[in-house]
Amino acid sequence: MAVADAPPASSCRYLPLIIRAEYDSPVDALVALTVPRDEALDLVVASWGLGSDLILARIDGGRCVAAAASDGGRWLACNAFPEPPCHSRLAAEHYLQRLLKGPRRGCVVRLDAPAVIRYTLGDAV
Repeated sequence: MAVADAPPASSCRYLPLIIRAEYDSPVDALVALTVPRDEALDLVVASWGLGSDLILARIDGGRCVAAAASDGGRWLACNAFPEPPCHSRLAAEHYLQRLLKGPRRGCVVRLDAPAVIRYTLGDAV
């Protein structure tokens, strides 16, 4: 997305993600995050029409998870942290740094319609 095409800062949010594992498909990533297979299939089919590289879900217990496409074509199974809302990339990166412990990897995605732009933090994915 070119700078001139970027939406106003108030219309986008940044979402920190902690990467748990990589999979060949978004369905496999969601199932690994304990999303029931039939619901995972419904989410993936619904995302096809949007052209999205990110699928967010809230699983039992209220935990947010995400399947995010990596640059290499694989799908990342991630824990997602939508609250508190991060309205800048810097704020999301600081929040992610506090969440990361040990050898875990994470990334920050920018949520705005229709594109999702991913920024990797830590090891390259």
